[in-house]
Amino acid sequence: MKMSETRQIAASPAEVYAALLDPDMLIKCVPGATEVTGSPEDGFEATVVQKVGPVKATFKGQVTMTDMVPDQSIKISGEGKGGAAGFAKGEADVTLAAVDGGTELSYDVEAKVGGKLAQLGSRIIDGFAKKMADQFFNNLQETLEGPAEDAQAEAAEATDAPAEKKGWFGRSKS
Repeated sequence: MKMSETRQIAASPAEVYAALLDPDMLIKCVPGATEVTGSPEDGFEATVVQKVGPVKATFKGQVTMTDMVPDQSIKISGEGKGGAAGFAKGEADVTLAAVDGGTELSYDVEAKVGGKLAQLGSRIIDGFAKKMADQFFNNLQETLEGPAEDAQAEAAEATDAPAEKKGWFGRSKS
């Protein structure tokens, strides 16, 4: 399965690039990650717990960073084994470009699965892979920018005092 997307992040290309290489940032951004150790030069070891359809598995695997051009592009490759559930592997080509207000991040992802996971059918797997990629880049964006303004507005509304009690037809009770 292949997918591509572009998004705007309100942070400099240097900040986004550094975040992609930081194991503490990766554990916050990879959905289901319970452990990420290592370095960009030697690769990362990761443990990720995920549920795909009826199959829940703990994947242990490696993530490597190659074709690294500081503040411009990086290729992220990962492969994990989930025991009886099977395996998952994928690659993401990530490019960063400075734009007004921050960085335009573009990615092309290719993902493959095998074992029990592959038996779930391509529709479920494709949807799951897209959701994982979207969630990773959403988490990265939110971690770099802080919560979205919509979330802040909702939080503010939730803490406002309750409105005046209204009776039938919206009239105030007297």
